[in-house]
Amino acid sequence: MKTNNTVAWVLTGLISLAFLGSAAGKFMANAEALKMAANMGIDANTYLLIGTVELICLILFIIPRTGILGTLLLSAYMGGAIATHLEHGESIIAPCVVQTVLLLVAFYRFPDLRKTLFNQK
Repeated sequence: MKTNNTVAWVLTGLISLAFLGSAAGKFMANAEALKMAANMGIDANTYLLIGTVELICLILFIIPRTGILGTLLLSAYMGGAIATHLEHGESIIAPCVVQTVLLLVAFYRFPDLRKTLFNQK
């Protein structure tokens, strides 16, 4: 049981680093990042707001008591990223990979989520 717990936290840490890096990039946006965001119709204030939302969702994901809620919110966030990429003709491979890894980590970390979604007893 201790091994499973350790694996769950290592996986949580890895996916969290990806989201933390993404949120940090939005907080410390350089001119090139803001230009790319502007090309998608996102102004600097909205870009900062998106980073804030991402960080709040990540914190909820990391905390065990709110982890399932955080999973759902991060999943919705990634759905928005996928939709934005599709709308602007960009590759959706990276956000789809992140989404898949997020859900795999969540299924491993939260057996109740797996049981509920797959109707297992």
